[in-house]
Amino acid sequence: MEIKYIIDRFIKYVLLIMALLSVFILFLIAVFTFREGLPAFQEIGWREFTLGTVWRPGQEQYGILAMIAGSVLVTLGAIVIGVPFALGCAIFLAEIAPDNVRKIVRPAIELLAGIPSVVYGLVGMVVLVPVIRKIPAPGNSGFGLLSASIVLAVMILPTITNIAEDAIRAVPRSYREGSLSLGSTHWQTIVNVIIPAARSGIIAGIILGVGRALGETMAMIMVIGNSVVVPSPLNDNPLTIFLRQARTLTGNIAVEIGYATGVHESALFATGVVLFGLIIVINSIARVLMHQRS
Repeated sequence: MEIKYIIDRFIKYVLLIMALLSVFILFLIAVFTFREGLPAFQEIGWREFTLGTVWRPGQEQYGILAMIAGSVLVTLGAIVIGVPFALGCAIFLAEIAPDNVRKIVRPAIELLAGIPSVVYGLVGMVVLVPVIRKIPAPGNSGFGLLSASIVLAVMILPTITNIAEDAIRAVPRSYREGSLSLGSTHWQTIVNVIIPAARSGIIAGIILGVGRALGETMAMIMVIGNSVVVPSPLNDNPLTIFLRQARTLTGNIAVEIGYATGVHESALFATGVVLFGLIIVINSIARVLMHQRS
């Protein structure tokens, strides 16, 4: 009995050390990134750096507002497109699909997570961009926020689907039986009982999807156009803003870090600090919303 107790305590402390180590590694990454980006903030200024609209390192102009707008818009587009599909897939797999269908569909969705992002970028360039280029709008090249949003929506689909499905399956069976016994249909039970009960898990999956979307680099570089401009509509229709070329924060770092030196290099690290901040803000908003709903 004493040996089992010792083993139990040992495993407990090992798991605690692993958890603390993960937090410590994240802390080190944050400290390193902030330390490298601090000279840029000191020389350029927080306000000028984050609200400036011109990015010309050769002329000592470092404003990343265009990249912030590009990252936010492409992530918003991916969430608007991807979440309904992901939630629909999760409901189908957890509540509707028969076992023989589930055994085919679930591995297919999980396989999407293993495809390299460069492959998504190639498919977007070859298949998606020519189709979007046919949309009649002045200056529409096919490369832009819409192409990037669609590619990104497919990339975040497996993450949100898997977590949402697990959350739906975790709802106690008594909830379903109670709703059905009161005369509700299966679909009414899903909408009014199961989805609200699994809300926290679904929101967690969406937040992870947002993190994946904000951090994606290679596929975005290939389909978004990489123009450092604040996105604006191409004509009187405000939705044409998604046909505009843009650049994301991660894309800006990846494109220029190979040759950047001095303040330019520090500004790219500072871009990473801003990206950290965006993710923290999004997580904080999600936690507040979950707390209010609960």
